[in-house]
Amino acid sequence: MTDTNGRVKIVRQETLSEGWTRLSGYELDYADQQGNVHRLHREIYHRGEAAAILLYDAGRGNVVLVKQFRLPAYLTGNPAWMVEVPAGMLDEDHPEEAIRREAMEETGYRLRDVRLLFKAFMSPGAITEIVHFFYAPIDLSDRMEQGGGLAEEHEDIEVLDVPLDDALAMIERGEICDGKTIMLLQWAVINRNSLAG
Repeated sequence: MTDTNGRVKIVRQETLSEGWTRLSGYELDYADQQGNVHRLHREIYHRGEAAAILLYDAGRGNVVLVKQFRLPAYLTGNPAWMVEVPAGMLDEDHPEEAIRREAMEETGYRLRDVRLLFKAFMSPGAITEIVHFFYAPIDLSDRMEQGGGLAEEHEDIEVLDVPLDDALAMIERGEICDGKTIMLLQWAVINRNSLAG
């Protein structure tokens, strides 16, 4: 924990749940900008680190996306099968090793060149997860397997090959509403000219 200003002091921490992920409750003393100290209560999910990747075939102008069931979307009344970029937890691997593994498992694509773009907290108010964002150029010769995820993990992933412009239109229509996917597609648009070369 980093607090170079001495404005935060953890008073108490307890584990509320230890399942798929750990949920902790915290009490902390927080000094605001005026120096007033407040006792705050927070609940935090400890998710570790993840990686996500944009697979782009510049020759065809297509991105490779995946579609899979997401329980939180279902529970909130949104479309439950979400269109996303390939992604997954690091599982103690280096981020690049993890994203190469996830890309193969989910899409069947072997990655030649992988480029780290940036990393970001996706929901810093309640979740510790940091996502490492990558880009890889691909073409159809890189597809070694069918993809679709791991059967032993009950993954049921549909692989989509979508023109980049159509993927952008899917954001506007609400068909793509995953934050990491929107971020990477917008990155692709900003950098489209350099990706085509």
